[in-house]
Amino acid sequence: MPKRMIETSFTDEDIKIENSLRPQFLKDYTGQEKIKTNLKIFIDAAKERGESLDHALFYGPPGLGKTTLAGVIANEMGVNIKITSGPAIEKPGDLAAVLNNLKEGDVLFIDEIHRLSRQVEEVLYPAMEDFAIDIMIGKGSGAKSIRLELPRFTLIGATTRAGLLTAPLRDRFGIISRLEFYTTDELTSIIKNSARKLSVSLDEEGAREMARRSRGTPRLANRMLKRVRDFAQIRSKDGTITKEVADEALDLLEVDKLGLDITDRNMLLAIIENFGGGPVGLETLAASLGEDAGTIEDVYEPYLLQNGLINRTPRGRVATKTAYEHFGLEFIEK
Repeated sequence: MPKRMIETSFTDEDIKIENSLRPQFLKDYTGQEKIKTNLKIFIDAAKERGESLDHALFYGPPGLGKTTLAGVIANEMGVNIKITSGPAIEKPGDLAAVLNNLKEGDVLFIDEIHRLSRQVEEVLYPAMEDFAIDIMIGKGSGAKSIRLELPRFTLIGATTRAGLLTAPLRDRFGIISRLEFYTTDELTSIIKNSARKLSVSLDEEGAREMARRSRGTPRLANRMLKRVRDFAQIRSKDGTITKEVADEALDLLEVDKLGLDITDRNMLLAIIENFGGGPVGLETLAASLGEDAGTIEDVYEPYLLQNGLINRTPRGRVATKTAYEHFGLEFIEK
């Protein structure tokens, strides 16, 4: 799949951007107000008792700040954070090595935790509940199990596919929170804060125009700011990002007023023009677009569903009246 301007999953470019722009404490974190309120209470209570925070699971679409929240929690608790991912922990021994290097109260953040193997999960259960792991020494009839005590730690898991987590793993998290898409006002505030840190000049309407097209995602908003900054540097007299500069830049980048790119529009037009507005089955739609069905379901559909551009029905995907109106097409009720 070719790289998209509006790709919300983590890219190499985001490493430089996000590391410098991420908030460090809850007071600096914009959005997710309910989660922040609850976390503040949980963190303050844990610190007052002199305990580590309960294990936490954050789930939701990519780019909404799950990794950032993990870092914020570690800072608020005054402890170190170790970051890894489900695919990186291939064997139980890999997990044992990571756990054994933690210090009292540390945060272990596992991204894409739904991709842990079953064998690794089995080692994680006693680590989460009893802060101990069982290691097998030797092979065959001479093998014996040794229990290794661990310091008390906080596991923070992040996933975009909460439904793929096994019930035993999910039940061991004391804090489970879903991150929601951000509002235009929240994204405008994030863009303005990021612009200050990057020494980028922009006005209110320029920030708001980028926010409107950022698909409710801070990661995309920051990436968009960086791209539009390049246009402003060349096309604007003083390098300021105005609404006009943002409009021109994002139109050239083929990101429209709803934050849709050419791939999103092709998918919607395929449903409308090729299949009479639907319903059309996922596999059939994928074949017509030359895309993988899983990619459509996980990458393209969530935002289109969130904004009421398509519906899922028992018979397949259907384009809504909103989708027709976006393309200036007449909608005929079926």
